[in-house]
Amino acid sequence: MKRHRVPVRISWRETVEKQGLFWHTQDGRPYWDESVAYEFTAAEIDQLEAAAAEWQRMYLVAAGEIVRNGWWSDVRISPAHVPLITKSWEKQEFSLYGRFDAVIDESGQPKLLEYNADTPTSLLEASVIQWHWLEQTRRHEDQFNSLHEKLIAAWKRSGLKRVHFSSFADCPEDEMTVVYLQDTAVQAGIETATIPIDQIGWNPERNAFVDQADEPMEALFKLYPWENMLCDAFAHHIPGSACQFLEPPWKLLLSNKGILPILWELFPDHPSLLPAFREPEPLGNTYVRKPVHSREGANVSIVENGVAVASEPGPYDDTGYIYQALARTQPHDGCWPALGLWIVDGEPAGMGIREDTSRITGNLSRFVPHWFR
Repeated sequence: MKRHRVPVRISWRETVEKQGLFWHTQDGRPYWDESVAYEFTAAEIDQLEAAAAEWQRMYLVAAGEIVRNGWWSDVRISPAHVPLITKSWEKQEFSLYGRFDAVIDESGQPKLLEYNADTPTSLLEASVIQWHWLEQTRRHEDQFNSLHEKLIAAWKRSGLKRVHFSSFADCPEDEMTVVYLQDTAVQAGIETATIPIDQIGWNPERNAFVDQADEPMEALFKLYPWENMLCDAFAHHIPGSACQFLEPPWKLLLSNKGILPILWELFPDHPSLLPAFREPEPLGNTYVRKPVHSREGANVSIVENGVAVASEPGPYDDTGYIYQALARTQPHDGCWPALGLWIVDGEPAGMGIREDTSRITGNLSRFVPHWFR
């Protein structure tokens, strides 16, 4: 993996805005940054694809063990929510997508950091924006990116006829992620509709979640975390409704970082896993402390030799923590890249890269394109 300085397109802002990326600049700093790009070899891409497939397999094994053994407290799941998740798991309800966050260590080995299995974003950037960048600037190179085609194929396999798409109206990134996924569903021949999350209703006579026209929703794609959703006032209606949710409730087993110590227990010394525990002692005085529920690096701390060398604030400090070994990586020109390896319908589908001068990838970390040859 090599980091390159590359020329930017003259009208790159107008170009990416036409493709739906309106948040290319945040707080005066670039979020989409095409002044740099990462180059991979075909062998490295094959290795990353194989690693993503293996992580998906291991996560599903771990989820099954959680359900079979009742390890609910390890993943901070309330007993009240166990029947909903168990039923969803046993039915193997359709899952559309997810994103593994990973790094490549000093030896060239991919190492899993965590799984954004419920509400992953940066999809538009990974699927569309960087692909058009490649076509316009490096059309003779290739890219680990079959996201668009696999999303359409996944919708077709889902068997769904009509899907409502929902997010919060005040977040452009969430809105455009949902718009993009809705477009792939339309291309798959599915009838779609949109509804802001705060306008979803409940009709007691129909025993159904309903849209603005009081019509029952057959399926709902919601860019809204399950751990928040299950705390809302309407949550007690979810188990009895006929609405199919995307992502399904069983993804709660995969999306929280309480599963990382379970993975290490089930697959000890696996070369692509980092040791993870519920307490820091097995890791000595160097580790990463992560909340069980958190996003965009919030409330993550890196401790080296007993000293916190990096940390991010956030609202997740009351969810409990796990402790993970610090991956042995090196910066590239002073930047730390994190690889987002996408899963669609259970299969690897592409990659996006975020980088930062901080070792913790946060909300404003830059998205940069890649290619391989």
